[in-house]
Amino acid sequence: MKRIVLTGGGTAGHVNPNVALIPGLVKSGWDIHYIGTENGIEHEIISGIKGITYHSVKSGKLRRYLDVKNTTDPFKVMYGVGQSVNLIRRLKPGIIFSKGGFVSVPVVIGGWINHVPVIVHESDITPGLANRIATRFAARVLTTFPETVKHFKSGKAIHTGTPIRRELLEGNADRGRKICGFTPDKPVLLVMGGSLGAAEINKAVRSLLDRLTRRFQIVHICGKNNMDLSLDNRAGYKQFEYVKDELPHIMAMTDIVVSRAGANSIYEFLALKIPMLLIPLPLSVSRGDQILNARSFESQGFCTTLYQEDMDSDKLYEAIVNLYGNKERFTSAMHGKDPSESMKQILEMIEEMAD
Repeated sequence: MKRIVLTGGGTAGHVNPNVALIPGLVKSGWDIHYIGTENGIEHEIISGIKGITYHSVKSGKLRRYLDVKNTTDPFKVMYGVGQSVNLIRRLKPGIIFSKGGFVSVPVVIGGWINHVPVIVHESDITPGLANRIATRFAARVLTTFPETVKHFKSGKAIHTGTPIRRELLEGNADRGRKICGFTPDKPVLLVMGGSLGAAEINKAVRSLLDRLTRRFQIVHICGKNNMDLSLDNRAGYKQFEYVKDELPHIMAMTDIVVSRAGANSIYEFLALKIPMLLIPLPLSVSRGDQILNARSFESQGFCTTLYQEDMDSDKLYEAIVNLYGNKERFTSAMHGKDPSESMKQILEMIEEMAD
């Protein structure tokens, strides 16, 4: 039996592309194993998928800033490498596919030590620290953005796009409205800040509810522990910490979206032809990858961008209204983007590298 190890975690963006690949891998006869951390979001997501064997290893976060944990986490990574070496030696996979995040580093190194070919997929325009380490041990690097290829040695990286979960393309708008208690006669604004939420976006949107709900019905995916229970019965406003099975239906009814600029999320919006107002993480709390993602999409006519440091209630409201007013221009620019081509190319690359 063909056997593959998938890895990636820390945020849903490092897990969902792997989830998207699973139906195609199952159809091709792969025995699928997933290596992540014991308590990470990857465990929560993958444990709900039948037929996938989950294994946990230790991993530490690799930081660019001073933190007392910088003295202990490298030892966790080293311990995780040892666990990964033994686990991969026992599993004997034909290939490892890594979607990034710090848990992927010991797994990729463990695969390299066992002479198992490794494919690393890089979501952002510039590789993050974990993938900059992991790609040194990879046989091939696949990229979401065409601009990313230049960051790797010639011939090692290929632009494929990113795999999109098939179920996202099969949502039902009527079911989405039923889930949220919405009506079909008013446009829907989706607000989301990634799997961990976005406190500044949550705060700004909630301050505008009186104005926004006059024009839109709002579904707000606000992140874990970010619910405002005082708004639970607010007409035209529905909030969730996190959604899973409901997401395809919610996206199907969505007219426009306000979001961070994580690569996987914005490619999902692109696949569904949903115009975007992107508010990327600022440089004060990130390495700037979301800013580059947003600029790339804006240059292609898929979105408009509002930088968090420039954001206030009036500017956010104006940007949302302008986005909806120019909705047709954005959706027109998105036509011709077929997400199934990325999936096909990545699955073919897995088969080729395993052989």
